[in-house]
Formats: sequence, C-alpha cells, structure tokens
Amino acid sequence: MKRILLISRCPPYPLYLGDRLIVWHLMRELEARHYQIDLLAFADRPEDWDEIGKYDMYFGQVELFPMPVSRMTTYMQRVLMPKSRFPRHASQARSPEMFSAIQRLVTENNYDLVHFFGGVQVYEYAQAIGRLPALITPYESYSLYLRRLIERETPLTPGKLATYAQQFFARRFESWMFAPYQNVVVVSERDREELLSLNPTMRVEVIPNGIDLYNFRLPRVRRRAKALLFVGNYEYAPNVDAALLLAREILPQVRQQMPDVRLWLVGNAPPPALQALAGDHIKVTGRVPDVRPYLARASVFACPLRFGAGIKNKVLEALAMGLPVVATPLSVDGIHVEHERDVLIAEVEDFAAGITRLLRDKDLQAGLAEQGRALIEKEYSWSQVAMRYIGLYDRLAEKGSE
Repeated sequence: MKRILLISRCPPYPLYLGDRLIVWHLMRELEARHYQIDLLAFADRPEDWDEIGKYDMYFGQVELFPMPVSRMTTYMQRVLMPKSRFPRHASQARSPEMFSAIQRLVTENNYDLVHFFGGVQVYEYAQAIGRLPALITPYESYSLYLRRLIERETPLTPGKLATYAQQFFARRFESWMFAPYQNVVVVSERDREELLSLNPTMRVEVIPNGIDLYNFRLPRVRRRAKALLFVGNYEYAPNVDAALLLAREILPQVRQQMPDVRLWLVGNAPPPALQALAGDHIKVTGRVPDVRPYLARASVFACPLRFGAGIKNKVLEALAMGLPVVATPLSVDGIHVEHERDVLIAEVEDFAAGITRLLRDKDLQAGLAEQGRALIEKEYSWSQVAMRYIGLYDRLAEKGSE
C-alpha cells in the first residue's frame, strides 16, 4: 500500500470545471486500489468549502486554502532573482498557510511520495516536502497556450502586446519551475515538446485524461437528424472563440446547404455575446446538470478550437458516446485519432464542408461512431490512466528508497 500527499491548484469538484476531472477520477481509482491519500488544495470559489463532503470519502485528510492573489511583481522577482524561486520558509511563500500545512503533514505522516497538480499555483512548495520523491502534473504548457493565442491575434493591439509580455514570463518560468521534480506529466505530446524546447533536461511524460466508460456510453435513444453540438466551460477563452465561430460563420455556411440544421451550445457561463445569438436555430443552454442527454441526441459534435493547449475532455466524451466528431487539428491534440477512421479533421476554412459531408453520409457517421468508442475503450479509460500513474509512482518510490 502506498501513502500519497496530493497538493492541488483546485479541489476535485465540481466536475463541470474540466481541470478538476483528473483529480476526481484519479483519486477514485487509487482509493479503490487501497492507496491512502491526503489532499491539500487551493480554492477560488466560496462554494468550494461547502462541497468538501462531495469527495472527502476518497481522502484521509482534506484541507483547503484561499487561492493567493497573483501579483506580477512576485513573478518578476522570481524570474530576475533565482534564489527567490523556491521559498524555503512559509513567510517567503505566496501562501504561508499552504507551506506550513505541507510541512506539518510531511512531519506527521510517512508518505511514499508527493503529487502536485497545477503549474505556477503549486510549483513553489517543492522545498516544503523535504527529501520525499515528487512529481508534478501541470496539465498543459502555458507557454504553448500563449503562443497559440498570439498566433490567433493577428493585428498588433495593446492586448496582443500584453500577451507577448505574459509569454515572456511564462517561458522563463517553465524553463526552471519544474527542476526540483523527478517527473513532469502533461496530457499531450505537443505540451511535452514545448516544455522540452524550453529545458531539454526535464523528465517529461505524457499521460492523457480518461473517460468514465460507464457514465459515457453508447446511447439507446435516437439521435436528432441535424443537430450540431459544442460543449465547453465558457470561462475559458478558447471555448468562447470556438462557439462564436460556430454560430456566426460555420453554421450559416452549413445552413445554406441544409436549412434545417440547428446548433446547441452547452456549458457553464456563456458570455452575453454568446447568449445574444440564441434563437430559432441556436440554443444556448448555460450550465446543465448533465451533458450526456445532449451528447446522446446530437448528430455531430463540432469542435473548431483555434487556440489552447492540453487535451480536450469534450472530444473524449463525444467519442465515448459514439457521437461523430468534426474537429480542427488542435482540438484533437493528445488524442490518438486518425482522420476518417475516428473523427473528421478539418481546418476552419473547410469546417462547414466537413459537417455537411458528415450529415449527408450515414455510413460515415456509423463508422466514426463505432471506431470512436472503440478508441476510448482501448486507450482512454480512467483505469488505464490510473495504472500509468501507478507505474510512475512505483518507479519514483523505488528511487526514493535507494
């Protein structure tokens, strides 16, 4: 039996916030395998403290701390003054409470290793764990995210200049911030390549997110003939961009060929610009208690993301439920799909044509549905993800005991 201290940038709930999915599912898998896990996490929502009862059965101890305020002066200091990068005392940390809690639990418990989830929010606590072996999962490369955002913003505006400044600091942080950790885990090969381009000495592994194969399974209901679906948390800028692109540019092109096609935009916190597009042919739901009824009824999952990083849970969920997918290349980063076998991959300029082709070709729909589900079952169950992490834990624990 292993005992693990988990330090996370966020709690593992609620699940409509995609960055919480991996902590939730991985901890459930590990607890079922008799791992003992304690959780220290930052919280940035008032509800986070009230929701501890949703997941505390998977942990021995759970403590939440307010997310510290991000100050550019702190980041600049750590870039320019290497000795300030990894605080050695609680008073030097952005969250002295988190630093002290880590030291207390490490002293009181015989942990085999420490697992950090997050990037800039949690990396700095490496010195608080002493000599314990540790790995960190930053989900994605923030440098890659910003580079793609810059590529997307063609005119040179004050906003783009600010993004350049962010990228400058992000690249420097990601070149040294993971140095104390025995392993770094990201969810896609592109994120791995980005981190290694910044620091080739990093030990970076790719372990994707997974899918709950029982909850996301092939539906028994009949799909709506011509309904397009996009799902996303609209507090995340790439999802807003994709949804607006679908509604304003792609849907009108599709409707020129097939006038009865409708678009469903499902997900948390749609901004006013998105809500204003709701009408006869566009449905904007806001957050729903369960996305599965929409994944079961739609006929095509349309995912025209133009920037972002990491792996797209929304695409994994659609594939798991046998919903044919049309996606930009970026939308399937980290997912081992093949064009015309598992999904249709299309650049933005060809996206409407891809949707129209798929809606008209029932055999293609059936083939993509079957192969997409088979791919998820073969490579993307949470059980498989957990086993890959367990293999990594075992290697780190063995090295730590040498």
